[in-house]
Parts: sequence; structure tokens; C-alpha cells
Amino acid sequence: MKENPFQYENIRFLPILHNRLEFTIEVHRQWLEFQPEAVAVELPPTLQDSIKTAVKRLPYLSVILYQEKSGRHIYLPIEPVDGIIEAVRLGMENNLPVFFIDRDTEDYPQRSDPMPDPYAVTQIGYQSYCLTYLKERGQEAPSSNDALRERTMASRALGLNHQYHRVLLVCGLAHWSGLLRQLDQNPELPLGRQRRPGVLVGYLKESSSREILSEMPFLQGRYEEERACAGSYDSHLLNMNRLSVQEELLQRAREAHLKNSREKVESHQLGLIRKFARNLALLQGGLSPDFYQLLMASRGMVNDNFGYEVWDLGSHYPFQDATSPLPEIEVTAEDLRLNQKKIRFYRRFRAFRRRLVPVPLKKRPSVAEKEEYKKHWKGHYICSYPPEDIQVEGLGDYVKKKVRGVLSQEQVRVVPFSSSLLDGLDIRETLRQVVENKVYVREEIRVRGRVGSVIFIFHEDEPGDQRPEQFPWKLTWLGEHDQESDMAFYATPAGEEVIGPGISRCEYGGFVLSYPPYRMADIWKDRFFNSARSKAEKLLLAGIDYSEERLVAYVAAKAPPSYCHTFAHNQGRKIIYLPLGQFSPVLLTKIRFFHVLENPDLRKIAHFYVR
Repeated sequence: MKENPFQYENIRFLPILHNRLEFTIEVHRQWLEFQPEAVAVELPPTLQDSIKTAVKRLPYLSVILYQEKSGRHIYLPIEPVDGIIEAVRLGMENNLPVFFIDRDTEDYPQRSDPMPDPYAVTQIGYQSYCLTYLKERGQEAPSSNDALRERTMASRALGLNHQYHRVLLVCGLAHWSGLLRQLDQNPELPLGRQRRPGVLVGYLKESSSREILSEMPFLQGRYEEERACAGSYDSHLLNMNRLSVQEELLQRAREAHLKNSREKVESHQLGLIRKFARNLALLQGGLSPDFYQLLMASRGMVNDNFGYEVWDLGSHYPFQDATSPLPEIEVTAEDLRLNQKKIRFYRRFRAFRRRLVPVPLKKRPSVAEKEEYKKHWKGHYICSYPPEDIQVEGLGDYVKKKVRGVLSQEQVRVVPFSSSLLDGLDIRETLRQVVENKVYVREEIRVRGRVGSVIFIFHEDEPGDQRPEQFPWKLTWLGEHDQESDMAFYATPAGEEVIGPGISRCEYGGFVLSYPPYRMADIWKDRFFNSARSKAEKLLLAGIDYSEERLVAYVAAKAPPSYCHTFAHNQGRKIIYLPLGQFSPVLLTKIRFFHVLENPDLRKIAHFYVR
């Protein structure tokens, strides 16, 4: 191996993986560092005019189409995130000579060389990545077609080496070692095709761009946007990261999902998506998730509706030019012989159908009517909507049962059978320890205590310099009868979104339920809870203080701080933490939105407006 395989006299080698973001950014970085006088790329001169025409159209996508003697059609999509295309583009923008030095070869076989994940470049550096590949696979003998191509490129590169002082040669990583060997042999230019008639340049159909682009279309669109804003290639472009782009995609899909499905994707769900996609990528030999893995994670951690929003945004390339005088070309994955995977989304739509019996229709007030309702909202006397009270109480009972189930599993002891079956055989442990030739039994230790208060935290709502308070309304509600718990909560203000006459829609940030009723004072004014550093912690301290049972259930995205456990211990209580992600997103969405009425009489008509 040469001491510096990236440099041969006046030639700077820039080996890349085709159509990968990390290597396209490396082309920019080395362009600024090397300041070339000429550019040489791994493309045949027979396609030079057509490729330059397509490159001039960027960021609009183009396809080069021609037919070989065998009758096979060859499609060459021109994508922004391709290091070779970017080198041609930079050379044309800077009025430098661009040389196409590859050989025009027909019937070239489809290659799929195993390559390390390109994301590794961001962790170990570009040169380390390339040198590792050169060490592991650089001594492999090329095929006859590859040997001819490498000899052709080496011969033309040597000619450029004598004409220019700084030549930037961008080639595929798989041909780098072969080119280095050929340069030392000073080869003659092999005979080859000099012209290629019938080459067609067309613009890529919008539906095809969702299917065949090598990198995710959303990523390619963001790359073009950053490139347009970069000017002299500032740090935003050079530090562009595919994981950051995926995070931006998830955030945009989150907003679209809230708008189209009226379901909010919580922060902990996004965290689960990131973790699931990362683990799936690691299992399949990658360092960062691809678009398919991100879709699988989005659908699995939320639902098909959200997965569809991720696909719709991620597969959309923003720069389309249907008015181009060039012909439209439709290309499918089968045309390019791509190994694609299919994914189906079973979306849920709100459908309306004719019924055999008349039913009362929900009233859908217009924007003007909502504004009129809001003007007349006073809020001097407010009450709840009973069906939602029943749902919240049901959720509280469900959490109490879940806590006892969790504690019961923790109190199980598995021991070898001696004289008693105790609470029954443990088949799993018996099979796991089959080599010991023993039978294991379960002993279920009785759970002490029951669950008193239940605290639900949907959003911590900790305002800062850049984050305004989202749930400023703080209230304590007493139960209306002996079957209903006292409640304290923080939420969006009543009267902010008025959907009917005297009917306001609100959203919980968090609440505490404490049974029996008629005992809870206004916790937001109680100085006993002043040690709480946030609204969520104040609800937890109140739940501990008002609980008549030993156990207190706390459901949130984050576990409670240690001082809350100390407070509970001093009160003779114990906090049982349940992650919010254990509960159905559909159930959480149904519970966290509630309605406030200006007077009890409105309960007779509220069902016409509440959806």
C-alpha cells in the first residue's frame, strides 16, 4: 500500500460510495481544501453532454435513458446526493474543466458489494473509513469488465496529471485500489466506444421519485435547501447529519398527524421510535436506520396513520418541474432491479354512513360561530361533562388494578420443589433449568396495601426562556357524589377553545385523583406543597398527602425525583411508577381532552357538540 493512497503526484483521489449523503458532503469539504484546477469523474465521455444537461437542471430530477445492443434499457437517475454528480456540478458552477474518464461498457452486471454503513464516516472520519476498506478488500482481483474500466480511467487520469497541477478525481470506492495499481503500470488507453447515439434526457415523474431515489427524498430535499443557503459552503451544510434530518422528519410528521388525525404523538413515543429504529438497524448490520426501518418503528410505536404521515413526508421530493420541455420518464424499482420492501398502512378514517334509524347529529359550528360563542363565554360557574368523569374514574380503577398486577409479579418467588407445590408449578423455570433435573414451583407473596391516589402526567410543562407555559389553568375539583373522586389538575384555560354555547374544550397537562371525595382543599394555594419544583411534582405531593391507602400510582414519561420518594416514606406511603408509554396512545388521547360547561343545564345538550 502506498504511504498516501489518496494522492498520486498531481491527482487527489476522492473515493466514495455512490448516492450517500456523507460522501457528498466530503466532496464539498475536500473541494474547499484542495481547490482543484480540473475535475475527473467515474463517468463515460459518451454520456458527457447528456449528464451535463441533467446536472444544469438540478435541483430538479432528471433521468438519462438509452438502449444497449442487447435491447436492454439503461436508466441513469441524476440525484443531488451523489458525490460524482456533485463533483460535476461544482466544476460547472466554478467554470472548471470536467473530464469524464470511465469506459462505456455494455452488459455490465448488477453489483452489490457489501460496504460498511456510510454513517460510520461521521464517527471515525472519512480517511479512516476508506483506509479500512482498502486494507480489508483492496487486494481483491477485479473482474474483466472492471479491469478494463480501471485501465481506461488510469490512462486518462495520467494525461490529466501532466496537464494540471491539482486534479480532483472522484471515483467509486470499489475501483480505488484497482486505479492505484493501474497508475503504476502506465497503461495505454484501451479501445472502446467513442459515441453513444440515442441518449434521451427527461425529467423524472413525481410518483417515480417516491420509489427509486437512493437516499430518502426528504433528505435529498433538505440537502438542496441547505446547499442553496450555504453560499460559500458554511458549516450548516458541512455538518449536515442524517439522524438530525430524520428527527426533523418525525417532528413534521407529528404536526401533520395532529392536524389530520387529531391525535398527539407524545415525546416519549418519539423516543421509543428512535430506540426501536436504532435497534432494528443494528440487528440488520447498520449503524443508522434507513427509511424503511424508520417507517416500521413509526407504525409500531404509534399507529398506521402516523406511519403514513412519515412515509408521505419522507418520500416527497419538493423540487418538481412538470412544465419542463423535456419528456417525462417514469421509472419503477423493477426497471432498476432494486431490492425493495413493501409496507402497507391500514389507516383509520372517520367515515359517515347512512343509518336505518335517525340519530342526533353532532353540531359542527363554523369558525364564525365559535368566535361568537367565545365572546359570550363568562365562566363564572363551571361544571364537568359527566360521561368524561366516568371515563376518568374508569381509568383510575384500571391503573389501580395494573399496579397490583405489577406488584404481584414482583412478589413471586421461584424455588426448587421440596415438599409442597406452594402456588403451582413454574414451567418456564423448570424448562430453563432442565439440566439440573429439578422441578421448580412458584410462591406468590401477598401484596400489602392498596392503591389510593392516582396521578397522571401527560406533559411536565416546565416553562423556560424559549418555552411558554402551555397549561396555565390550575384548579381543584371536588367530587359531586360519593362515587366520584376529588381531582386537582392543570390544563389549558377554559374559554380558550369554545365549541358550543357555554361549552369549552380543554386539555389536561396532568391531574391527580383521590378517593373518597369532599376532602381535598385547593392544593395550588396550600403552602404545605411549596417544596414542589413543578406542577407535576405538586400533584404528586398532594396525591401522597391525601391518599388513605399505602400505595400511590404515578403515571408519567419520567420517574419522580428522589425527594418525592422521601416525602412519601415520611408519610408512610410508597410511590409506584408506571411509564406513560405502557398505556395505549388512543386511550391517552381520549382521556386528556375534556370539556367544561358554564352551568349544569348545558349537560342536556352538550352531547350534540362534544365529539
